[in-house]
Amino acid sequence: MILLLAAALAAAAPPIAPATPVAPPSLAEASHALGAGRIDQAREMIAAAVKAGATGEQVDRLLADLAFASGDNARALAGYAALFAAHPDNGLLAERAGISALKLDDTARAITFLDHATVKARSWSAWNARGIAADRMNDWATADAVYARAASVAPEHGEIANNQGWSLLLRGRWTEALARFEQAAQLDSKSLRIANNLELARDALEVGLPKREPHESDQAWSARLNDAGVAAAARGERGRAIAAFAQAIETRSVWFGRAADNLAAVQAAQ
Repeated sequence: MILLLAAALAAAAPPIAPATPVAPPSLAEASHALGAGRIDQAREMIAAAVKAGATGEQVDRLLADLAFASGDNARALAGYAALFAAHPDNGLLAERAGISALKLDDTARAITFLDHATVKARSWSAWNARGIAADRMNDWATADAVYARAASVAPEHGEIANNQGWSLLLRGRWTEALARFEQAAQLDSKSLRIANNLELARDALEVGLPKREPHESDQAWSARLNDAGVAAAARGERGRAIAAFAQAIETRSVWFGRAADNLAAVQAAQ
């Protein structure tokens, strides 16, 4: 009797519905996560969408954006360059391609993309990046012009004033550089980079580092700075030596290695 009752109850019970498959995240959701800075979550969502069959330019753009946000500049550059080739009027693609190239020290390619970006996008970050590229080429006139344009678009950004200061520092114009760094520090008091640059400019003025001569090459000025540092270290002027070697390093000349070794030696000495 008990067995018959159990069988009857089992027959009367409704069938168990199969589990509803979970839909893969949409590309829009992945884009939102990426825009919110949730890089790992965005990476997982993009991978799931691709696994579910998502393809096309929207995926390519998300992958380029993901690489850009993750610091994978080579992959970002490749992605943005391919997309820009198909959409040459898209200034943001050119801007991000240029910034990625800049981070890879491919200055010539960066300039090509950023010149497009400053025409198409006209964003402060495009002008700012173009200034960095100009600094690397010692193209001071262009650097001044594009940094000024960036500042006119976004005067509240301390990064622009900082880069203007660094550009002046690279020319040995210590007093003007200090003024820019002070402005940058007022705009962004939490930036460690700006604080360090401000200190370097103050040190340079205090200890009287050599000024860059008109038309002096990176190599010649870096050598003079390195010599000034060696002489200061020999006299026991540790602060002046550190400031000189640090500036010699930043000129990116063939003296980079020697100045770096000298700086390490002075900092290690107590």
